Amino acid sequence: MKLPIIKHFLDFMEQKDEDFLHESIETLEALTEVPSLKDEELNVIGEILSNMYGALEVKKAIDEGEPRTKALNGFMSRVLGSIDK
Repeated sequence: MKLPIIKHFLDFMEQKDEDFLHESIETLEALTEVPSLKDEELNVIGEILSNMYGALEVKKAIDEGEPRTKALNGFMSRVLGSIDK
């Protein structure tokens, strides 16, 4: 996951609507079922999806009253903590 991409998705949701991200996720998940996709292509789609899901998690924390910076840092700390285990 990349923080700049998650921030970009957050900005996008603020300008547009969260539903756009949900619909994009559905589209990308459906795309992963194409049997002719190469592993590299699946990896790219997976990375995009993980950033989208991360942005949704951060947005949820923000909606619950957490400041944006704290929500982003907390999310990335959890991600990095799970990688270190």
